[in-house]
Amino acid sequence: MNRDDLIKLLSLTDENQIEELFKKAYQIKQEFVGTKVYYRGIIEFSNYCVKDCYYCGIRKSNSSVDRFMMTKEEILEAAKWAYDEKFGSLVLQSGERIDREYIDFVTDIIKEIKKIGDGSLGITLSLGEQTEESYKKWFEAGAHRYLLRIETSNRELYQKLHPESHLFDERLNCLKTLKKLGFQTGTGVMIGLPEQTIEDLANDLIFFKEMDIDMIGMGPYVLHQETPLAKKVNRFDSRKQLLMGLKMIAVARVFLKDVNVASTTALQALDPLGREKGLQAGANIIMPNIGAVTYRKAYQLYDNKPCLDESAGICKTCFEGRVEVIGESVGYGEWGDSPHFKNRDKTKN
Repeated sequence: MNRDDLIKLLSLTDENQIEELFKKAYQIKQEFVGTKVYYRGIIEFSNYCVKDCYYCGIRKSNSSVDRFMMTKEEILEAAKWAYDEKFGSLVLQSGERIDREYIDFVTDIIKEIKKIGDGSLGITLSLGEQTEESYKKWFEAGAHRYLLRIETSNRELYQKLHPESHLFDERLNCLKTLKKLGFQTGTGVMIGLPEQTIEDLANDLIFFKEMDIDMIGMGPYVLHQETPLAKKVNRFDSRKQLLMGLKMIAVARVFLKDVNVASTTALQALDPLGREKGLQAGANIIMPNIGAVTYRKAYQLYDNKPCLDESAGICKTCFEGRVEVIGESVGYGEWGDSPHFKNRDKTKN
């Protein structure tokens, strides 16, 4: 497939053709990654952030956010729950910090999580831009996957989404460093941004291919009213955003085949069945929130985030039902590593 093919698929408007695209993506998913859905129990452990991205609800300039930092004990309690409930993996996510105290705190948490069940829990980090030294420290402590979303591969659009101090090349270099260190490397984009074109989205998919990315976490752009970017949106069409998000998942699966693709929370923010639709369009990863309910309302990157009042147990049962209703199963007790990473590793060896 070339760029024109990608643009053509992303531009589909006929309902029957879109349905055919989803069916084709699902067939490719069955062939290359199977129909097991892998859980990544996500622990959003802090909303302190040094970044000021124009689209994000926890940007440092948002003074209305109730800032928090979970304790080591609270994080480990959530991790132990994930292990007891046979989650194969978890995600540690927070706002970006680069101070030594934070780096050491995360390192200690990773080491402690690896003691649970003799290292049986897989660990994905989503902690933003860091130095190579910090990434290496976390990798050696036991984390093996890292998600760092590029948000858009269009440099000009990227700068419109961020202050001048936030550099595209710095983020790009972080992705290259993560790959060099041996992390299974994930990235992703926001879909349906102001001024974003279909051509931009096609280029994003090509960017994933050229970067040899192992896993993709992308979703439709959803407004947060207390951000500069939201003020630029005249009319927010949730149905259009959802459809474009699903088409990106499907085309990514058709184009990239053996990568892990997440059915993200943003899909469910736009449609109660959004995550199921994501799975049916080619995704194979779901990230239930397993952090304490107490903190969830303070960690809203966008408005209408689902599951704010539901405990980890309720979320698990809910997602299990969502997966079963579409005829798939949950890969309990499995890391669910990216087949693309495994294949890439074999090629290197």
